[in-house]
Amino acid sequence: MRLYTRSGDKGQTSLIGKRVDKDDLRVEAYGTVDEANAFVGEAMTRLDPERDRDLLDQLTEIQHELFDCGGDLAVVNNKRPFKMTADKVERLEKWIDEHVKHAPEIKRFILPGGCAASSALHVARTVVRRAERRVVSLRKQEEINEEAARYLNRLSDYLFAVARVMNAREGVGDVEYVRSADVFKD
Repeated sequence: MRLYTRSGDKGQTSLIGKRVDKDDLRVEAYGTVDEANAFVGEAMTRLDPERDRDLLDQLTEIQHELFDCGGDLAVVNNKRPFKMTADKVERLEKWIDEHVKHAPEIKRFILPGGCAASSALHVARTVVRRAERRVVSLRKQEEINEEAARYLNRLSDYLFAVARVMNAREGVGDVEYVRSADVFKD
C-alpha cells in the first residue's frame, strides 16, 4: 500500500463533495479536530492503564468520535448522512457530571497543570477549543452538522473535568488563579 497520492502537491485536497484549497475553512476546521485527536492520544499515554482504565476507555471512544466529527466537517452539501448526533453530546454531559463528583469543588478558575496527565489533558482541551473556534468560523459561511459543533464545545468541558480528576487521583491539588473571582457557582 502506498501512503502518498501526490494529488495534493499543488495545494488542493478532496472533501466529500468537491476539491478545495488546503487552506479552506473546512480543511482548517477538520484539520484542527485531527490535531485535537492527536493531543488526546498523547494525553492517554500519561494515564495508568490499570487505575485509569475507565478514562482510557472513554478517551478511546472520544478519539473515534473525533474522526467522525472531522468526517462530518469534510462533508459538503450533505453528500452523506452525518455521524455526530445529539446522543453523543448527552453522553459527554453524563460523563462530565460523574467526573465532577470525583474532584474537589472549585469556585475559581484554575491554572492548567498539575500532574503530567492533567497537563496533557489541558493541552488537548485548548486544542479542542481552537477546533471549536474554527468550526464557528466555518458555520458563518457554510452549512455544517451542528451536533459536531456542540460535541466540540462539550468535549472541552469533559477534558477539563478529567484533567481535574487526574490531579485528584495523583494527589496533586489544582492551583487556583489568584486574581479570579468566584465563577463556579451552583
